[in-house]
Amino acid sequence: MKVTIELIDDLTTDEVLIRCKKRNYKIDKLVSYIRQLDKINISFYKDDMEYFIDVNDIFFFETTENSISAHTMNEIYKVKYKLYELEERLPYNFVRISKSTIVNINYIYAIEKNITSSSLIKFQGTHKQVYVSRLYNKVLKEHMKERKSI
Repeated sequence: MKVTIELIDDLTTDEVLIRCKKRNYKIDKLVSYIRQLDKINISFYKDDMEYFIDVNDIFFFETTENSISAHTMNEIYKVKYKLYELEERLPYNFVRISKSTIVNINYIYAIEKNITSSSLIKFQGTHKQVYVSRLYNKVLKEHMKERKSI
């Protein structure tokens, strides 16, 4: 990979341009890292407290009744975003796996495949599990394949 830096005095904001033959996991991960430099600010709530947690500590986000829950290994927090808003803000390691769930692929321990229905995702170090719908299964597979190749 070739890296070039141009210094331009009259720029009003910094700009990063990536030229590539094909978009892949490495390129998307680089983009995600660059975007994270502008820190993803998501506040998490539990009871009457506001928490400031690193988004990469989240295993998955899911819709529950009238809100969005963020799951860590041991806790559940509420967030004040809609799932599609989170999907736009979160780094590349977060993947939509159903109409109601976004998962952090870095914590996926196993995927129990089921031919007739949704596959079951298990996370390392916790009993928590989520289902990936057949509609989103291909996207998850691609992300997991790219994760393995690094």
